Amino acid sequence: MIDSLMQKTFLIRTLIRRDFIASAAAALLWASAPTRAFSTTKRAVPLVLVLGDSLSAEYGLKRGSGWVALLQQRLLQERIAPSVVNASISGETTSGARSRLAALLALHRPTHVILEVGGNDALRGLPLAMTQDNLDQMTLLSQASGAKVLLVGMQVPPNYGADYTQAFAASFAAVATKCKAALVPFLLRGVADRPDAEKWFQADRIHPREEAQIMLLNNVWPELRKLLP
Repeated sequence: MIDSLMQKTFLIRTLIRRDFIASAAAALLWASAPTRAFSTTKRAVPLVLVLGDSLSAEYGLKRGSGWVALLQQRLLQERIAPSVVNASISGETTSGARSRLAALLALHRPTHVILEVGGNDALRGLPLAMTQDNLDQMTLLSQASGAKVLLVGMQVPPNYGADYTQAFAASFAAVATKCKAALVPFLLRGVADRPDAEKWFQADRIHPREEAQIMLLNNVWPELRKLLP
C-alpha cells in the first residue's frame, strides 16, 4: 500500500516537472517569436499600410471618402489582392510616425508601406535634417521588415523662402534614392498648383475637399501599382 502510494506520488511529481519544463520552453519560444516574425515571416495575403497625417486621415471629410479609402476601392476594382490599413493621424509629424512604426509593422506585417508624413514638420519649422533622418529610418525599418516602401512627397508654399522650399521637397527624393524606395514627388500635384486651386480646398486652404481626393489617389496609384504583384 505504501509502495503503491509512493509510486503514484513519484509519477505525479515527474509529470508536474515535465509539464513545467514544457511550459517554460513554450514561454521562451513565444517571447522570441515576435522578433523572428518581424524579420523573417511574410504575409500570405498582401497588405498596404498607410502611415500619414491629416491629408490621409480624412480630416474634414466624411468617413470613407479620402484617398486611402478610394485606394481600397481601386484595388478591388483592379482585382488586386492587398487590403489597406490606414494608420494616419491628423497632426502627425515624422517623429510621431517613427515612434509608432515598429509596433505597426509587428502588428500588421505589411507587404507595402506608404509613408505620407513631413508636411507638419515644415508647418512647425522643424529642422530639415531631423525630418530627413526620420524618413530615412522609417524607410529602412519598413524594408527590414520585408515591406516595399513608397514615399509620398510634399511641398510647401513659396513664402517659406526659395531655399527652404527646394530643400524640403528634395529631402523626399534624397531618401528615396538612398534607400532605393519608390517616390511620389508631390501628393497635391494637380490640386495645389492649379490656377483655381482655392475651390479644391476646404476653408482652411490646407486640406483638399472630397472632390479632390481622386486626384490625390491618381498621384499615388501609378507608383504603388508598380510595387504590387
